[in-house]
Amino acid sequence: MSSESTTEKVTFDHIANPETRDEWLRKLNEKCENSTPQQIIGYFLSDFGGRIAVSSSLSIEDQTITDMAVKTDPKARIFTLDTGRLFPETYQLIDRTNMTYNISIEVFFPDYKEVQRMVREEGINLFYNSIESRHRCCAVRKLEPLKRAMQTLDVWICGLRRSQSITRKDMNFVEWDDIHDKIKVNPLIEWSEDDVWEYIHKNHVPYNKLHDKGYPSIGCEPCTRAVKPGEDVRAGRWWWESPEHRECGLHQRQ
Repeated sequence: MSSESTTEKVTFDHIANPETRDEWLRKLNEKCENSTPQQIIGYFLSDFGGRIAVSSSLSIEDQTITDMAVKTDPKARIFTLDTGRLFPETYQLIDRTNMTYNISIEVFFPDYKEVQRMVREEGINLFYNSIESRHRCCAVRKLEPLKRAMQTLDVWICGLRRSQSITRKDMNFVEWDDIHDKIKVNPLIEWSEDDVWEYIHKNHVPYNKLHDKGYPSIGCEPCTRAVKPGEDVRAGRWWWESPEHRECGLHQRQ
């Protein structure tokens, strides 16, 4: 998959236009079916220049995509969200990743005034009280910073995989993000967890050491626990909620 092999150049305007969107998405996803993640990433980095970035939660998937993106373009933009409730190991990984690739991951923080208001009204650990309160916390600490991060983008690249959870089983390589009005690219959508770990070890990609302690999916410290043998990889995220609710809204669809 490359710009040279594409007979019709795909632009943001093509996909942003509802009249042509479905057909362009169909064509793009057909091309992606026969392409490697590196080729998909390279295609979008080439065609969308400075209006594209990797959205990283520092997961093994996002670390894999960071490795691929930086090896394709050393100036590729990578950003992450610091909710203020992350594990120490996650902060350490940000530093190790920056040093490994000689990059500077862009870090976006929540609005401290909104955090203070939320905590004053519902408490420091409000997310345990109800789904509504947990969603409020995610909105303040993740969704609003993401909205700011997306202001200069037409395309965001994510590390989603269909096998991660039931909420992601219908996702495609390339989608239209109705929430943010952006192109969303999921280069690893068909990969298994084993595929990701194979790439991590083969390419010596830095990863969060909590993975070695039974944490397959890592988010904020109070909302993440280790999983038991045989449990789903997302079982440690918001474990007090039913599986269909275990999303923070970053990848919500209308």
